[in-house]
Amino acid sequence: MKVSNVVRILRSVIFAAFLVKLVSVPGVSADLRIVVTEGIDNAVRVAVVPFVYRGRGRLDTDVTEIIDFDLTLSGRFQTLPTGQMLSLPSKSEDVFVRDWRLLKVEYVVLGYLQPIDKSPDSPLQLHFELYNVYKQAVEISTVIQGSRNELRDMAHYVSDSVFKQLTGIEGAFSTRIMYVTAKGELNSRQYSLNIADADGRRVESILQSDEPILSATWSADGEKIAYVSFENDGKPAIFVSDLVSGQRQMVTNFAGLNSAPAFSPDGKDLAMVLSKDGNPDIYILNLESRRLRRITRHYGIDTEPSWKKDGQAIVFTSNRGGKPQIYQTFLDDLSVERLTFEGDYNARASLLPDGSGLVMVHRRNGVFHIAMLDLNRGDLSILTETFLDESPSIAPNGSMLIYATQVGGEGILAAVSIDGRVKFNLPSSDGDVREPAWSPKKRKTFIPRAGR
Repeated sequence: MKVSNVVRILRSVIFAAFLVKLVSVPGVSADLRIVVTEGIDNAVRVAVVPFVYRGRGRLDTDVTEIIDFDLTLSGRFQTLPTGQMLSLPSKSEDVFVRDWRLLKVEYVVLGYLQPIDKSPDSPLQLHFELYNVYKQAVEISTVIQGSRNELRDMAHYVSDSVFKQLTGIEGAFSTRIMYVTAKGELNSRQYSLNIADADGRRVESILQSDEPILSATWSADGEKIAYVSFENDGKPAIFVSDLVSGQRQMVTNFAGLNSAPAFSPDGKDLAMVLSKDGNPDIYILNLESRRLRRITRHYGIDTEPSWKKDGQAIVFTSNRGGKPQIYQTFLDDLSVERLTFEGDYNARASLLPDGSGLVMVHRRNGVFHIAMLDLNRGDLSILTETFLDESPSIAPNGSMLIYATQVGGEGILAAVSIDGRVKFNLPSSDGDVREPAWSPKKRKTFIPRAGR
C-alpha cells in the first residue's frame, strides 16, 4: 500500500468519526456531566453526613457533596439524602445507632474540617471516620492535611478509602481521564486534548489544534502523555508532552503512518505503529537513545500495541489472518501467538492490570461493542449495549473501563464495570468526545495519620 494512500485512509477514518454537528459552548473546556445509568441491585446503603467546618467563613468546595457523588458514581453504593437523616454527627462517639438502623443505613461516613492555624490561607485538616452501624464499630479513623485548593483531592481520598475498605478494591476517584473533543462545522473543526478528574470535573485543555488529535496515552507514572497530531503539514506525527515541566517534543515524523503510541511500563520506551518501511508494523522507540527497533514484520496490517505489565510482551491488532484479531508478541524472540478466535472482528485490546483478562472492541451482529476475554477460562463477555463503542481504557484498579460511544447521534464517553453490572455516561456540552484514556496514577496523594 502506498504511503500517501495510508495517510489518506487514516485521515478519512478520523473525520468520519467526528461527522456530527456539534453545539459550541463559550469557554475553554466544560466539565463532563456524569449520569449513572445502571448500578448493582444489592447496593450498600451509606450515609455521608455533612462535614462540619470548624473555622471562620465558608469553604468554596463542598467535600460532602463530592464524597457522596463519588460513592454513588461507583454504582455499588446507595447514599442517603441529607434531608432524611435523623442526626448529623461529626464524630463516631456522637452516632446514635438506633437512628441509622431505623433508616437501614449500613455505614456512616462522617467528619469535620479545621484550619491548622489562624491565618486566612491556613492549610486544612480533614478528620473522617467510617462507622459500621451493625457492628457498632469504627472501621476507618484518619486525618489528612492539604491546602484549600486541594479540598477536592482530599474528598476523593476519602472516597477511595471508603471504597477500598468496603470492596477490597483500590479506589479510582483520585485518578484522571484524558480525552479529545471536536467542535464546530466539518470544514472548520477545532480539536482539543483535555484532562479531567475521574468525576468529570476540573477540565484542563492540554492542546488545541485545527487538525485531529489521536491515540492519547499516559506514561505509567502519570507525568507524561503521548499522542498523534496532524499539525505538521497535515501529516501524522507522534508527540510526547511532560505534564510537570510543560515541555513538548515531536518524537517521530517518518513518512507514512506514525500512530498508536504506548509507553512501556518503565516509561523508557514507546511502542508505536509506523509504515515507513512499507506496511504498518509495530516498532519500539527508546526515548533516551532514540534507538528504533522493529517488532513485527508482516505483509498484513499490525497496529494498536499495548504492553503487558511485565514489559516482556506486547498485544496488538492484526489482520494477518484475514480479519482483525488480537495477537501477542514476546520481545525476547519476537514469536507471535493469536489470542482471540471468537468473532470476525476484535481490536484495540488492553490487558487487565492482573493480566487475567483482555478488554477489546468486538463486533457482534454488525455492531461494535466492548467485550472482555477471560484468558484463564476462554469466556468472552459483552460488556456494553450502546452503538459504535470504541477505544476502551481500563481504570488502574481494574474494576471499570471507559470508552467512546454514540448516544442520540452525539459522541460521548461512557463507563462500565468489568462485570458489566455498573454503567454510567459522561456526556459533554463542549463537543463530540472521543479517544478516552484513564490515568494510571492518582492526581494527588496524602499521608494519612490516625484519627482521634
